[in-house]
Amino acid sequence: MATIRKIEGERGVKYRVEVRLKGFPPQTARFDRITDAKKWAQDTESAIRDRRYFKTAEALRHTAADTIDRYIKDKLPHRKRVIDVMKHLSYWKEQIGAYTLADVTPSLIGEVRDRLYNDPIVTTRKEQQRVKPESGKGRGKIVEKVIETKRQRNTATVNRYMAALSHCLTVAANEWQWLEVNPMPKVAKMKESRGRVRFLDDDERARFLAACQESKNPILYPVVVLALSTGMRLSEIMNLNWQDVDFSRGRILLEETKNGERRAAPLVGKAFELLDSMKKNKIRRIDTNLIFPKRLTAIEAAKLKADSAKDKQQTKTKAAPVGNCSASLRTAFLFAVKRAKLENFKFHDLRHSAASYLAMNGASLTDIAAVLGHKTLAMVKRYSHLSDSHVSSVVESMNKKIFG
Repeated sequence: MATIRKIEGERGVKYRVEVRLKGFPPQTARFDRITDAKKWAQDTESAIRDRRYFKTAEALRHTAADTIDRYIKDKLPHRKRVIDVMKHLSYWKEQIGAYTLADVTPSLIGEVRDRLYNDPIVTTRKEQQRVKPESGKGRGKIVEKVIETKRQRNTATVNRYMAALSHCLTVAANEWQWLEVNPMPKVAKMKESRGRVRFLDDDERARFLAACQESKNPILYPVVVLALSTGMRLSEIMNLNWQDVDFSRGRILLEETKNGERRAAPLVGKAFELLDSMKKNKIRRIDTNLIFPKRLTAIEAAKLKADSAKDKQQTKTKAAPVGNCSASLRTAFLFAVKRAKLENFKFHDLRHSAASYLAMNGASLTDIAAVLGHKTLAMVKRYSHLSDSHVSSVVESMNKKIFG
């Protein structure tokens, strides 16, 4: 006997069908249209009675590679962070692509998970070194050497790989009926670290901002100030358009964020002054409306450097070289970090710094989550210890009211 249940959710109306016949395990499926649901129920009941319905047959007909290829073609274009998901699925295809879906068991996935974590990532870079002659005379010749670096993936990265395969297998089971169930829920995720909290103290911040102002890359200083002031991610900053900035209300409206929701970032203080100056000087390209375009003319670069120089009360500035600013931003950032003598500091730590400053100035975890754009408080609990003084004052106030 088949039962059809209507389910209404955020993604619209779905119809869940369940077929139960005595002596056989129940079969379920979901459909967008009720006509498809009724047809599947009739066909399934008939196939079960005639001993023709075996989901394992579908699992034996399709390989993991077939599943991943179809998922990439049909589903991946509608997802965010496509490049990362593509990389994750390509790895799974390389490791288990030859297996049929019937053979993709929790034990196999767990084996690949452990291998993914234990096998190091090998990267190479070329470096020029001067080799002195054996005689010790002369300058010697420059030789290009290949330097190999190995590092281990962290547990959070491994879990992202597993999440990509899990959604692929879920689609194969629920929509394509290639699997009875997704085996991934039976595979344990790796325990992730609590997350780092690296932020700049007052002395480090002063040194780093000075190094950014002296950088040859003209967009480094305004980008860093914006990250420290608003807690925005690098991708959010580099994708900003002028129409996203509301100077009258002092805010930046982010249409595309990591969690898929719109967010308004306050624009105040030095960040407001820098963007307002850039707009007044009309530092914008005809071919793009980006605030930080990928390429700047010599005049645009000089104006940006002039704004940076005013903060340091300098009178003479040099025009920065014309080039791909976004491509060289990483190099400029790393050089500024080295020049400021910062240890273990990444660009994303500017976001941690903004959150830490908020916590130390009495902001609640809810306030920090709203500024950073987190849906839950779990991500911002790492900053709770920085607001101990604020919590102490709240407790002290409560005790005074109770005990006088």
